This record gives sequence, structure tokens and C-alpha cells, in this order.
Amino acid sequence: MKIEPIQFFNRYTGTVEVEDVYGLDWVAWTYHHPLGRLMLHALAKRAIFSRWYGWRMNRPASRAKILPFIQKYGIDCAEMADPVQSMLNFNAFFARRLKPTARPIVKDENVAVFPADGRHLGFENFEDAKGFFVKGQCLDIDQLLQDRRLADRYRKGSLVLSRLCPVDYHRFHFPVAGLPGEARMLPGPLFSVNPIALRRNINFLATNKRMLCEIESEHFGKVLMLEIGATCVGTIRQTYQPGQTMPKGSEKGYFLFGGSSTLTLFEPGTITLAKDLTRESAQQRELYAKVGDAMGTARR
Repeated sequence: MKIEPIQFFNRYTGTVEVEDVYGLDWVAWTYHHPLGRLMLHALAKRAIFSRWYGWRMNRPASRAKILPFIQKYGIDCAEMADPVQSMLNFNAFFARRLKPTARPIVKDENVAVFPADGRHLGFENFEDAKGFFVKGQCLDIDQLLQDRRLADRYRKGSLVLSRLCPVDYHRFHFPVAGLPGEARMLPGPLFSVNPIALRRNINFLATNKRMLCEIESEHFGKVLMLEIGATCVGTIRQTYQPGQTMPKGSEKGYFLFGGSSTLTLFEPGTITLAKDLTRESAQQRELYAKVGDAMGTARR
């Protein structure tokens, strides 16, 4: 089964690279083979499958997977806050903390930063975010937010999709300084958010289990942040305190095992996204960047 490779532009090397997809054969079979799609709807999209896989990743035996994973994907252990030897299972490694110096945060409060390590797509106007994984498909904002008032407010606003691969650091952070409200759960299934899956249906992003939080900020107005679960990512944990002003770049929470995504939405006219982000997104290609690096600048 021939699968089109996933290309992204690396901000740090200035080159186009090809993603080494964790579990490529399984994802390709599940979303592109008739028998795989039967299994997908019968089992893989369901929470019970992800709970079972999460249970496996919490077992002491899963610790044996850590070092081979580090070696295969070139994980930089020097960035980790805790030594690998202290991690009792694979999920402890997956949700690892980093040293504060590993992800410096752009200090200028007029600059919003990426909330997660990963591959990012950004559009100044949500309504222009069409066909970014396959032509003709549009992300449904009404379905995504399940709130017509919010959907109308952000319908012409800016969108940044940050996709985390299993090899990435899996804690997510506040893109702007501000006062966050409670994170609200929007229930749903757990489809993969890998482009191989999203090429079949972009609205997996809008229907998967997700959490939504509004952030009141001085420089960017009201910012929406959503964390989106996926196959084998049934657990989204929030670590911040609602109602307490949070500095830009401070930790908001983390995902447990698997690939996952965050979505950041800005009101119309509040942000100018980074040039390399919009340039690559216009070519339907993601930009690789890390937590704390510049995502855009306030227009206010």
C-alpha cells in the first residue's frame, strides 16, 4: 500500500524533511484498507481501546520500550528534567518534563508562542483553512466548538494547529499570558490525527474527544485553546489553576501515550502569524517548531 510521505519544513535547519511515522504500517492499514477501516470503527476509535493501550503503557514491563525508542528516534536525554533510569513505565517517559532551559520562551508580551513541540499549520482567517491535508475538505468550526456563539466569534479569526508526534515532548503550554477559565470536556471518539488519517477526514479534529479553554489576555483578546485526543491518547491532563493568571509559556497540561494535537484560535484582527508559518501552510506543508518559539505578533 503506497502512502504519500509526510513532509514538513524544519524552522531550525531551513530544510524540508520527511517524517518518520511511528506505527506507519498500522496507521496506513487502519485508514486505507477495507478490513482496517472495519477494525477502526469496531474498536480502534473507541475509548476502551485507548484505555487498554494506556494500561499497557503504565505497566512496569513497558519500561523496556524506553531505551529502544530513545535510540530509534534520537531523543535528547540531556533536555530531560529527570533521568531515564527513574522512569517506572513508558507513560512516565512519554509525559516527561524538560529542564526550564530546554525551551526558552520569547519574552516580548506582544509575541504569542507555540504551545507545543510539533508540526504546525497556521491561517490568518479560519475560513481560508481549506484543504490543508486534502483538497476540498474544510474543518467545521461549529462542530469543533459545539457553541454557536463561540463559533461566530472565531469564524474569521486566526487558527494554529499544532500536531504532536509520539516522538515529541508531550506537555502543552500557554501561548499567551492571561487568565484561563476551566477546561471544558467535549466528548467524542478517538481517531488518529496523523495526516494519513486526516487525509480521509479532516473533521476527526472536530469530533474527537477534546478539551476547550478560554484565555483572557491583554495583548491578544480572548484566545481559545483546545487539546485534542486521538487513538491511544484518551488521557488529557490539565495541571494549571483556572482563575489564576498564567505567564506565557507556563505549563497547561500534558497528554499520555500517542500522537495528539492542540488548536489555538484568535479573534479576528488580533494576531499576525509568523511568516514562515503562513508560507509553509499555504503550500499545505507543516512547520516544525518548539514550545516557546514565536508563533505570531499582536496587532493591538
